[in-house]
This record gives sequence, C-alpha cells and structure tokens, in this order.
Amino acid sequence: MKNLLANIKIKVEEKVYLKDPEGSEKGRDIIKHGILLIDELGLEAFTFKKLAERISSTEATIYRYFDGKHMLLSYLISWYWNWLEYRLVFAINNIESPEERLRIAIRILSGRIENDMVFEHVDEVTLQRIVVAESAKAYLTKAVDANNKEGFFLSYKRLCKRIADIVHEINPGYKYPASLVSTIAESAHYQKFFALHLPSLTNIHEDGSGELEDFLTHMVFKTIER
Repeated sequence: MKNLLANIKIKVEEKVYLKDPEGSEKGRDIIKHGILLIDELGLEAFTFKKLAERISSTEATIYRYFDGKHMLLSYLISWYWNWLEYRLVFAINNIESPEERLRIAIRILSGRIENDMVFEHVDEVTLQRIVVAESAKAYLTKAVDANNKEGFFLSYKRLCKRIADIVHEINPGYKYPASLVSTIAESAHYQKFFALHLPSLTNIHEDGSGELEDFLTHMVFKTIER
C-alpha cells in the first residue's frame, strides 16, 4: 500500500501552468515555498521576486512555470480541489449508502485537515488557509470566462458534480443539487474566514471544524429532505 500511494500524483489541468512543476525538483520547490510565502505575506504582497529570493533562484526560472502570480494561485487552488477529490474517492469507496457518502463529502469539505505525507512538497494545512483567504481571487476576475474555457476550474467543478450526483441519488426530485453543493463548498470557506476575522458573522468558533460540519450537514439534509 505504501508503494502504491507513493506513485499517486495530483494532476492539475495543463492550461493552469506553462511547465509542469511536478516534473522537476525546482518546480516542486516553487510550489512548496510559494505556498509558504503566500500564506506569510498574502497574495497582494507576494511577488515572484520575493519567491526567487526565498528559493535562491531567479524570477525568470519561476516565469518558465507560471506567467504570473494569478496563474500560480490558480494552480494551487486547482491542486487543492483535486486533492480533496482524491480524498473523497478513497473515503467513499465501497460505501453503499448515499446518505453516508454525502456526510463524508461534507466532512471533507468542512473538516480540519492534516498534512498528507504522500505529497511531501505540499503543506496542505497551509494551503487550506490560502484557499480560505484567497481562492475567490482565482475566479473573481475579468478573465474568468477565458480562464474557464481553458480549464482553470475543472477540478472544482468536477468535485462539486461528484457530490451533486450523490445529492441527486438521495433525492432525484431536488432541482438544485449543483447550486446547493457549490454553496456549501463556498460556505465552508466563508465560515472559516469569518470565525478567524469577523466572528460576529458566524456561530462557528475558531478551529470549530466539528461545528462547521454539523452546520453544513444540517443545512444540506434539511434542504433536500423529501
């Protein structure tokens, strides 16, 4: 099993990078320290110049992988959603009950995570903080339609569809499974962000992943009940 897991790779859509960073030690170094530096500085203050200094490289080297920090952010967000889908597929394998599969999906969307040692160059805990704080900036742009056509958001859409299919399985008459799942996915981010920074807007406490899971589970099952 350990050898099998060692061969697993998270595949990000090709249009989200210029050169696959997973294919070289330098590329993986860019991803590893890009995550740490964006978390440390925030996207606005983050630059390729600062990243190049951190990894003892050049801006030109980083630009061979990504044409700018928006593309790097899009790559990191895509990697995260692909990783969540990988976790979901493993978690619901051989579980017959769609209700239980949906509960697991909500738990994965909302729950506290731990670093996955299968992917040593990615600090998933730190990456989740970036997703919570910065992910909307990947698609709330003037280029969103062009980026969408190029496949920037396929990983997110694929994960949401996988979960929406479970909702449809439970209640085929429910008309809004895609809307519900994308709302839950975004709510998981916003509630975490509010708990950290705007606590009067939420009843979820900082690090209250169990509370968030309970809230989202209640919302989903009350919404789709027949």
